[in-house]
Amino acid sequence: MSEQWDVIIAGGGTTGCLMAGRLSEDPKLKVLLIEAGPNDSSPFIRLPKGMLKLWADPRHIYLYLTEWISYKLGGNPEALLRGRGLGGSSKINGMLFLRGQPEDYDGLAAMGLRGWSWQEILPCFRGLEDNPLGETEWLGRGGAIPLHVAKTLPPFAEAIMTAAQALGLPRKEEPNLPKQLGISPSANNIDRRGERISAAGAFLTPAVRRRPNLRILVESRLDRVLFEGRRAVGVVCTRGGAQEEYRASREVVLCLGPLESPRLLQITGVGPAQHLSSLGIQTVVDSPGVGAHYRDRFGFTAMWRLRHQRDSENREYRGWRLVRNVLRYYAFRNGPMSRGVMQVVAFPEVLPGNTGRADAEILYAPFSCQQMLGTDKGIILEDEPGYSVVQLPLRPTSEGSVMAQSADPAVPPLIRPGYLLTDYDRALTICLIRFVRRLMAQPALAPYVVGELGEGPKAQSDDEIIDFVSRMGQSAYQSIGTCKMGIDGDKYAVLDERLRVRGVSGLRVVDCSVLPAHISANICGPIMAIAWRATDMMREDLACRSASTTSRMS
Repeated sequence: MSEQWDVIIAGGGTTGCLMAGRLSEDPKLKVLLIEAGPNDSSPFIRLPKGMLKLWADPRHIYLYLTEWISYKLGGNPEALLRGRGLGGSSKINGMLFLRGQPEDYDGLAAMGLRGWSWQEILPCFRGLEDNPLGETEWLGRGGAIPLHVAKTLPPFAEAIMTAAQALGLPRKEEPNLPKQLGISPSANNIDRRGERISAAGAFLTPAVRRRPNLRILVESRLDRVLFEGRRAVGVVCTRGGAQEEYRASREVVLCLGPLESPRLLQITGVGPAQHLSSLGIQTVVDSPGVGAHYRDRFGFTAMWRLRHQRDSENREYRGWRLVRNVLRYYAFRNGPMSRGVMQVVAFPEVLPGNTGRADAEILYAPFSCQQMLGTDKGIILEDEPGYSVVQLPLRPTSEGSVMAQSADPAVPPLIRPGYLLTDYDRALTICLIRFVRRLMAQPALAPYVVGELGEGPKAQSDDEIIDFVSRMGQSAYQSIGTCKMGIDGDKYAVLDERLRVRGVSGLRVVDCSVLPAHISANICGPIMAIAWRATDMMREDLACRSASTTSRMS
């Protein structure tokens, strides 16, 4: 079976949904979106706290085992969580919508990557957002991603804000203002009805799905990219137990994420030639950067015992209280089920230097866990009142790799994370742990906090802290770099500055894997802006080719 399309988008996650929605605005462009997982019809997707259910449902998540051993999970291999189905990880994440820092994007431009400066990416954010603070030169209004920022906070969250201010962090209305350094209520992609808006909900609305030039295939596993010589001309996927072939006359776009995009390129023949040969794969292009340069934000979640149940949501998600909160949500669209995971987000500078640029992120969640993410059981909350403090580096420098283990498309990749390998990452981790301890010891928190749980307080020296975090830390599920863009002459640059795969034609990658360095934020917002920018670039390139073809014909 063979069907012809103008553009095929492989992967219906965060970037794939956005690109399919925007590209299909042109009625002359036939767009096919292919997703391995299910449709986004589960009622738990729009319910903000429904992700607690989805995290334990294999129909809606992938768990990728890595070579890292996480003692926090009982001495088992670490498992990276990814969303499965339309919307991808945007349907199961913590709903934080952050931009990062202008310096991040200007840093890309300084690498020679034209088109990615802050002035060029800011209109993408403004086009995406519907910000409750109103439209300004900085903030967007009327976009497909509604943002919710709490106007008032519970007493303990307010006390955290006060404690942070005592350490010099400015208080802000929301986290995406021009100066990131500071502390604020979180910004969440939750609409006025209290519903999560995933990438599928935002960009594949019912009206979009009815477009005659857009087709969406679900439950269809991508097996390989089809090449004629060095031109990508389509894809092969397995659907309903049978292989099917779909042809693209103009472009194939991989939106499979930083784990699957490099693996699909490799099993298709684009990757390190020696590795491909060892798997019996014929090389189309020897591209040593495919699967290399893997970076992730590796941090630590500390649990703190609180004095009063009223300051923790631990009891709210079980028994009769859970039933009450679900009923309250559907009746009034408020209560714990309507809110994002994190109440407060802080961006401090913890390393010495006084640059004025945040280098770490601290997230405060009003619950504590017996069982963390990374297993098929999802999260199990404590009975006693507790609070979680997530501590993350913003721009880690340690690198690992993601490599295909087999030519078989059903075999997952081999993931070697490589956490805490650089002096910078270790120094930042030590300073961050100590900063959080100082913050949680501030007088403003004394009426609320009993103390930190677990073995963390025993780790006092630099070496003890690194050993403890190495054993008990965990990925933030924000990996990048495995198909990085780069300038001519960089042999590890898989893509050019317009996200086209080097060495072939008709093939792009648009997902987190394209970033050569981290954006200083949770990745969902930045990768939507990057996909928005990539769509504009792709439209320009397609228009140029059409104009060139018309000119030659005339």
